[in-house]
Amino acid sequence: MSLPNIKIIGTGGTIAGVADSQTQTVDYKSGQVTVLELLDVIPEVADIANITSEQFCQIGSEHMTEDIWLGLAKRINELLQSDETDGIVITHGTDTLEETAYFLNLTVKSSKPVVLVGAMRPATALSADGPLNLFDAVLVAGDKQSHGKGTLICFGNMIISAREGTKTSTYQTNTFQGRGFGCIGTIVAGAVRYNYETTKKHTLESVFSIEEVDKLPTVEIVYQYAGSKECMVKAAAELGVDAVVVAGFGGGNFNKNLSEYVKSIKNMPSKPVIVRSTRVASGAVVRNGHINDDEYGTIAGDDLSPQKARILVMLALLKTKNPNEIQEFFYEY
Repeated sequence: MSLPNIKIIGTGGTIAGVADSQTQTVDYKSGQVTVLELLDVIPEVADIANITSEQFCQIGSEHMTEDIWLGLAKRINELLQSDETDGIVITHGTDTLEETAYFLNLTVKSSKPVVLVGAMRPATALSADGPLNLFDAVLVAGDKQSHGKGTLICFGNMIISAREGTKTSTYQTNTFQGRGFGCIGTIVAGAVRYNYETTKKHTLESVFSIEEVDKLPTVEIVYQYAGSKECMVKAAAELGVDAVVVAGFGGGNFNKNLSEYVKSIKNMPSKPVIVRSTRVASGAVVRNGHINDDEYGTIAGDDLSPQKARILVMLALLKTKNPNEIQEFFYEY
């Protein structure tokens, strides 16, 4: 039986990090090791796939940008058009891995697997988690069961949907979890097992295309806290941003200061789109719940985290500025 052809794309991150000693797991340099050097540690990967690789960028993922997203998505779409590529694995830092994964989930135009993988310990650490995570990611990308499931995150023997995956710990190796819904599959004894798959639109079903896009709309996130003022949303509006995602209280609630300001700008022609998300770890923001979205002209962010709501509204604004149509995107994606 022929092996799948998997392309590994390196972007840097802790999985490619280097420290001064084997016991040092903080204050290391991210993105120092190339993909080829990572593969040298796991020669067994040649038993499960034909590997080719390229280094797309070499950064700590805290430095990820929208421009890099656009370039990466375009490169992946180009690679997946070829019959010589059966799947793609992307090595990535964990800080923004979930955001890159969700962006690709909405902009990759193929049913072939795209799997993001990272590590919590640098490549030089004792019990570095990167090698096994990378091996598992190649296994997942090369498995026919992975087709049509959207962009995936592979971490700690778990397979997580890009839409749900989120980093939950600053140091634990099982940091990535499915926000509210768990993992969709696991890797057990070298076998890929799926339990369920998302019903949300992604990849080939997505209406979002970035092939002709050179710049994405500007979207900021503002965090609500006890006693917070409206000044940050007001400043964003005055700077001319296209949208603001508010990480609100509970079910996406605003305090009095922000409520009055958002209501006051509802009919301003140049006002930014306002999306209500939540700072809570899981759960949905329901339309016309504690905040009347019809009255305030706001959009309910459903169960997307603030950072993923930002990505969806960013892409939605490429299609429409109609708040009702944007709201539908939040139900569908």
